[in-house]
Amino acid sequence: MGAVKTKRMPRAVREQQMLDAAVQIFGQRGYMAASMDEIAELAGVSKPLVYLYLNSKEDLFTACIRREAGALVEAVRAGVRRDLPADRQLWEGLGAFFTHTGEHPDAWSVLHLQARTHGEPFASEVTAMREEIVAFVTQLILAGAREAHRDPDLPEREVAGLAEALVGAAESLAAWANATQGVTARQAAATLMNFAWAGLGDLMAGRPWAPPEGQPGSHTG
Repeated sequence: MGAVKTKRMPRAVREQQMLDAAVQIFGQRGYMAASMDEIAELAGVSKPLVYLYLNSKEDLFTACIRREAGALVEAVRAGVRRDLPADRQLWEGLGAFFTHTGEHPDAWSVLHLQARTHGEPFASEVTAMREEIVAFVTQLILAGAREAHRDPDLPEREVAGLAEALVGAAESLAAWANATQGVTARQAAATLMNFAWAGLGDLMAGRPWAPPEGQPGSHTG
């Protein structure tokens, strides 16, 4: 019966089923410890069929990364309504990010932990995803900053570093939230808004924090 079921199921559906199983195994056991036997068993197919569809363990892992990275980026983009004020856009974007990472903890483990620790080509796949999210957040903050400063030509470099820092903080907070029982996506998003928006709000209001004179770490006597 299994062979008949395999033949009747469309290839695209079967492949997604394999990827679902692979994400779960890779996310929970890690890339090195995961076996193709486990993945095939969880997917309900034979190991040769996994190799037939996805060639190798490396190709299977890369396919998992690409699918989950695309899903995360799409979730963040879809969660933001661009007609809202800048703080509401950021709030909705963070909410979408933490909702997605919380609902798909194995996928987040693949992206945030596994892909980054096993070298190329896996790391570059995650880097591409991260760069896309950083670019999106940069434009979101930039639009708010230009409006606040009434300066349509405010350089992107003025906020690019803020976006980079914000995405890095969101990544770390997502890992913490997934490992901490009872933390909701809303709570995680509120935590980061409280941490970040106080500074961003002052910056957009023309009240940036100014470092003291002298080089960081220097001492005057």
